[in-house]
Amino acid sequence: MTEEASPGHGWLPPDQYVTTIANATFFGCLFFTDTQGRPMQMRSVLDPDRWDWPGGNTEKGETPWETAVRECFEETGIRFAGEPRLLATSFAPVGGGWPLCHIGFTFDGGTLTDDQIDAIVLDPTEHSDLSVRSLDEWRAAMDPGEYTLLAATDAARRSGVAAYLQHEPVQRRRPDGTPIGENL
Repeated sequence: MTEEASPGHGWLPPDQYVTTIANATFFGCLFFTDTQGRPMQMRSVLDPDRWDWPGGNTEKGETPWETAVRECFEETGIRFAGEPRLLATSFAPVGGGWPLCHIGFTFDGGTLTDDQIDAIVLDPTEHSDLSVRSLDEWRAAMDPGEYTLLAATDAARRSGVAAYLQHEPVQRRRPDGTPIGENL
């Protein structure tokens, strides 16, 4: 175990040192397209204006890759068997009703045929709709910040160069749509 130092504190045992630095939650997801290269996304039931890829927050002892594969199966019924290929990493600082930094890893899920897309069974507690659209169609349907991640991920897949994005804090919402972290 290495000795860690915190400014003005000298050496601290790791369990104390980690209380002096930023903490974060992590998520992993898979980015899929159809055979025409159009991204596939699912509409969130918690926020109908939000479109997601199969994925979610990591559980204890789980890697972002393991999360992406597990969540993909839970949310779509797809048993993904490919290798991890990172397309994008995103970072959102503390704020917006979320008490920790939020770091995401988007992996390449590959191309789905029309039959594979038609066979997807959405988890109705998480997603209400599935859609495959061109980037221009997605731009018109999405929040600009979320669209930036979609476009960067799509470009990373096409170029083979992973993307890194920094976001403003994401405003989290309750199931009834009210913002978390505001006095109501």
